[in-house]
Amino acid sequence: MRAILKSKRGEGYIDVVVVVLVVMMVIALGVKVYPVFLVKSDLNTFANELARVAEIEGRVGAETNSKKNELRSSLGIDPEIEWSITGNIDLNEEFSVVLTLPVDIGFFEFGSFPITLTSKATGRSEVYHK
Repeated sequence: MRAILKSKRGEGYIDVVVVVLVVMMVIALGVKVYPVFLVKSDLNTFANELARVAEIEGRVGAETNSKKNELRSSLGIDPEIEWSITGNIDLNEEFSVVLTLPVDIGFFEFGSFPITLTSKATGRSEVYHK
C-alpha cells in the first residue's frame, strides 16, 4: 500500500485536469465581465453626445431630450441623466451632465452583484442668448 501511495504515476493527468479547470473558469469570468466594459464605453458615448448637443443648441431642453431618446434606442441603454444647468445656457458658460447606470457584474448567478457605472461630460455653450 505504501508503494502505491508514493508512486508518482498519473500525477500529470491530475495536473492537466486542474489547469484546464482553472483556465475554463478564467475564460468564463472574462466572458461574463467583458460586456460591462462595452456598456461603460456606450455610457461615455451617450454623455459626450448629449453634452455636444447642449453646446451647439445653447440649452438643455427639447433638443437634448430628442437626442436622449435617439441614443437610448440606438445604444440600447437607459441611464439616469442629471444636468448641472437646465434651460438656456449663456455663451461660454460651463455645464456638465452626469449619467448613472446600474449593471450586474459577477460570475454567473451565484456570484453576481450590482455596480453603478458613472459617466460625466462637460462643455461650454456656443450660443449667445440676447
